[in-house]
Amino acid sequence: MDKSRYSGEIRVRSCGILIEDGKILLVHLYSPVTDDWIWIPPGGKVQFGESTAEALKREFNEETGLDVVVKDLLYTNELIQNDIHAVEFYYLVSRIGGKLKVGKDPEIDENDQIIKDLKFFDREELASINVVPQFIASELWEVLDPS
Repeated sequence: MDKSRYSGEIRVRSCGILIEDGKILLVHLYSPVTDDWIWIPPGGKVQFGESTAEALKREFNEETGLDVVVKDLLYTNELIQNDIHAVEFYYLVSRIGGKLKVGKDPEIDENDQIIKDLKFFDREELASINVVPQFIASELWEVLDPS
């Protein structure tokens, strides 16, 4: 994987938390940060002139085939590791259409795609997978239901 497309700049990312039937939708992809397969909420880079909400709708559809409406901002994360620096916004989203399917990153060649799978996970299942950021496994459910 060519990490240079992710390094040397501050990347702004917009990501979506889709919860259905008590489960969160995650994308299984190869991470340029960890050099490992991880499970992460769908999302990606905000393009110049694009709002975080617009970017999230576009990225969510590219990666999952689903159309979403963007709701509350739940979490922000700043990642600085080696040559990679990202500021990430995690929004609650709701499905409004589309058909769930493993998508792809249009910025990456067909033969080098990093998205492998999609799956809904319940809270207990998150403990047994490599989920990023850790907020998803450790704090998300308390943020969603603080009672």
